[in-house]
Amino acid sequence: MPQHIAIIMDGNGRWAKRRLMPRVAGHRKGVEALRGVIRACAERGVSHLTVFAFSSENWRRPQEEVTLLMELFMRALENEVARLHENGIRFRVIGDLTGFSERIQALIRDAEALTRNNARLTFTVAANYGGRWDIVQAVKKLMAEGVAADDVNEAALTKYLSMSEVPEPDLFIRTGGEQRISNFLLWQLAYTELYFTDALWPDFDAAALDEAIASYRNRERRFGRTSEQVRSAS
Repeated sequence: MPQHIAIIMDGNGRWAKRRLMPRVAGHRKGVEALRGVIRACAERGVSHLTVFAFSSENWRRPQEEVTLLMELFMRALENEVARLHENGIRFRVIGDLTGFSERIQALIRDAEALTRNNARLTFTVAANYGGRWDIVQAVKKLMAEGVAADDVNEAALTKYLSMSEVPEPDLFIRTGGEQRISNFLLWQLAYTELYFTDALWPDFDAAALDEAIASYRNRERRFGRTSEQVRSAS
């Protein structure tokens, strides 16, 4: 069973368009799908779930859609966090939070404080996040700490990344038929198993999650070693 699953939730707009509905209807349906996936991960013993909710590039979308997404994000923070807490789920947000309103930032801080000690599942939302941004901000923190160039290595840099507290993802899932990682967790996905599905995010449910996990469990993770070395070690 993968301990950390990362997901790009793609296809909300197309799901709505196929039904002659406004794009925001797809995003609302996507929140329902996410609720089910969070529950499924907790039930299956997954310890970390990280989702890409809003990238740093998503600000380029039409202003009306961005405004609606921000309202939806705020409503989700207001309505969903108590349920997460009741179910022992820790909530985190990574990304440049200064891009959000003071209200959203306050809701994020309150949600993280409320759920900090929960241990059943750590649910991380990447919002106003980009993998390149993450690496750059980590380098800036290294420089601010005065770390000498000779002391800079992977371990030193990893300590300053947004996901430094959690293990790297075992399984990456992208819905919607696209086959790219779109600037998501660039550093952390180096050895992650990738899984792509044509299913649009609002249609992605527990059964679809099980299919992705089954694909993962049929793979051999070598981390640079040979198959023979892996079998010998196990």
